Amino acid sequence: MTKLNVTGMSCNHCRGAVKSALEEVAGVKAVQVDLAGGTAEVEGAADIDELVAAVRDAGYEATVAAG
Repeated sequence: MTKLNVTGMSCNHCRGAVKSALEEVAGVKAVQVDLAGGTAEVEGAADIDELVAAVRDAGYEATVAAG
């Protein structure tokens, strides 16, 4: 599982946009986005750079969470 810190989300629409963007990345099996915590957890064998790029393309910022 890959955990991302996502900034710029302020509502459920934002959460949905990030979730949809991540779900479109090849290798993603499941996505959970926590609006309050500002995180996204991605299951699958997707490339981390592609996950970050997908979030950025959706209009938000993402970094890989430590640990």
